[in-house]
Amino acid sequence: MVKKLRRKFVITATSSLLVILIVMMAVINISNYVGLIKNADNLLSILTTNDGHFPGMINMERSSDLGIPSEGASIPDFSPNGASSGSSHEPIDPSLASSQDFSHDPAQIDRQNNPNTPFGFDRLNNTRSAEMPYQSRYFVVRFDNSGAITSTDLMHVAAITSEDATEYASEVYSSNKEKGMYHSYRYKRVNNDDGTTLLVFVDLSSSILDAYTLLVRSLLVGALALIAMFILVYMFSSQAVAPVVESLEKQKRFITDAGHELKTPLAVISANVDVLELESGKNEWTGSIRNQIKRMNALVKNLLTLSRMDEERMHVVFSDFDLSKTVLESGTSFQALAESKNKKYQLDIEEGIHITGDKNAINQLTSLLLDNAMKYSSENGYIHLVLAKDKNITLEVSNTCDYIPEGNLDRLFDRFYRADSSRSRDTGGYGIGLSVARAIAQSHGGTIEALRDGDKIIRFVVTLPKQLPKSIQKQNQPTK
Repeated sequence: MVKKLRRKFVITATSSLLVILIVMMAVINISNYVGLIKNADNLLSILTTNDGHFPGMINMERSSDLGIPSEGASIPDFSPNGASSGSSHEPIDPSLASSQDFSHDPAQIDRQNNPNTPFGFDRLNNTRSAEMPYQSRYFVVRFDNSGAITSTDLMHVAAITSEDATEYASEVYSSNKEKGMYHSYRYKRVNNDDGTTLLVFVDLSSSILDAYTLLVRSLLVGALALIAMFILVYMFSSQAVAPVVESLEKQKRFITDAGHELKTPLAVISANVDVLELESGKNEWTGSIRNQIKRMNALVKNLLTLSRMDEERMHVVFSDFDLSKTVLESGTSFQALAESKNKKYQLDIEEGIHITGDKNAINQLTSLLLDNAMKYSSENGYIHLVLAKDKNITLEVSNTCDYIPEGNLDRLFDRFYRADSSRSRDTGGYGIGLSVARAIAQSHGGTIEALRDGDKIIRFVVTLPKQLPKSIQKQNQPTK
């Protein structure tokens, strides 16, 4: 029980962290990619608005081609509030950038920024603005009104040849898309009033590599954080569940002690009833006392069984026995009870089925399921006991029922759970029998489940392995 509780605590805590990390990494990486594309689109808007050039850079490019030094100009200011954007994820406003001069003047930078703050926000923004035309990698292709390429400008890119530019532009031109991605290039298409077309491609390979690097690093950090969290939670899980474990231990100790203490007064009451019947004969009062003693003995037996299984102290020595014969004996003992209640009772037991296990526990399991069927089956109802062997051994008890609870029927195996309290009072049920049945099935490496068969029939199916699991075999080996 303690191991299961610790395992559930560790799994829950680690799973919660995993969900948080996945959400965080998704938000960070998606926002990074969205910002990357948005910046590229803003850059494309600047270039397409100015016929494939940065504002104020046309004369500089021509002067550079002729070997003529260019004149200095003011630092461009193209952010919405008059300052350039300093983050790679903050968009540039092309409408403000279209009238700016992107030529570089170091003196202007010194005039606009405090040299004592080299990492100041304004200084970094202005520096980025001045360097943007030189850091941006792009190429431009122009088409005439007939769709023929008239010129290609590869001055600002090194990885593309004229043939590559022609191929890329032709495929994009034929797709009729305004903007999109082509390999590692973000492109934008502009149709001019004179029928010509301008295609600008911005190289995003460096930004995409940075995005990949961020993704890998975030995954690595997330994995390390998850592993560290798992180790820490596992180390401290025993302290976290200690109060619950202490409470459970006290409950189990109380159940065990109370069960043993109840045996003595029940035995004395039973002996006193025997004496009364010898002196005065049997009557309805002594009969009622015997019935209540029988109920109390059954309750004490079930409570002690659950307590032993919870404490994992049931080191019984399993043996091979004839399961078919055991189930038949248990089933036959309910034949008279079924006839007295006018219920149809059918046994279908396959012969020759052997199993390694606790014979008394299997007998108790069968009796609990049949007793439950007798109590809760409808009047003049039908009860069917089946034992069969295929891939596994299947023990099934089904019965007609006036009331089947809605939802998950697994709740029926919870301790003291009663789907119909009034019905349980009439039948004398405590809501513990099915819990004992599940504990017995699990102690043999099997499972038990409750299934609906229509609206009026419920089936309890026990599946047992043909061979006892090795873990249970080791647990139940006799100590030398």
